[in-house]
Amino acid sequence: MTLSINLRGPPRPPVNMDTIQAASRAHRVRHEIKVRDLEVVRVERISPHFTRVTFAGESLADFPSASFDDHVKFILDAGTDAPVRRDYTPRSFDRAARELVIEFAQHGEGPAAGWAAQARAGQRATVAGPKGSLIIPVDYDWHLLVGDETALPAISRRLEELPAGTHAIVIVHTADAADRRDFVTAADAGVRWVGSDAELVAAVRALRLPAGEGYAWIAGEAATTAALRRVLVEEKGHGKHAIRAAAYWKRGAAGHHENLEG
Repeated sequence: MTLSINLRGPPRPPVNMDTIQAASRAHRVRHEIKVRDLEVVRVERISPHFTRVTFAGESLADFPSASFDDHVKFILDAGTDAPVRRDYTPRSFDRAARELVIEFAQHGEGPAAGWAAQARAGQRATVAGPKGSLIIPVDYDWHLLVGDETALPAISRRLEELPAGTHAIVIVHTADAADRRDFVTAADAGVRWVGSDAELVAAVRALRLPAGEGYAWIAGEAATTAALRRVLVEEKGHGKHAIRAAAYWKRGAAGHHENLEG
């Protein structure tokens, strides 16, 4: 599907208090953090820079994943004093089968990407969490989902969860066009792919936000995510309480994950 983008119109008026209150329906729940020892049961290379790994184990019997935005800590023994811990989205979870799916983006030589490149069925792995979930209701008038390739697992899961008739706008940057994917969704979703962070910001800046109550979800590189959030809040007047902006990574930093607020 291709997203039709309207050119930016006149500035939107500031959001009134009624809109802010309505947009605050997203809420957090906390979970008990548990460390789980799992077994790799399937490994699939789904695109040039993505590997999908399915983990299984009885320790998943009480695994909580209430939101597409959840994160678990993937824990690796790197042969150093402390293990390596990296945040990953639970792409899907099947409680009956006790199976957890994680998609690993492989755009570099980090320890988790290196592990995914050699992952084989029968290997053991350790995950912890998630420590909480941000529950974003599906009945907003519209949903804006924006990110780079690291946001693809969460965006894919959200689109699968949105019901028929939901209006979704999706804008994604992938460095390699071969990593683009067909989303499965019952929602009325328009999708636009771009090839750079600059194009991602430009596409959001050119977007005319639909009428009604909407929620914007953004994830990706720290500086780009912050810029996208500023565009929505400062240029388009979208309420801060109706935005989730997460820095999944940061150029020049290892293991960075930060929620952008304020």
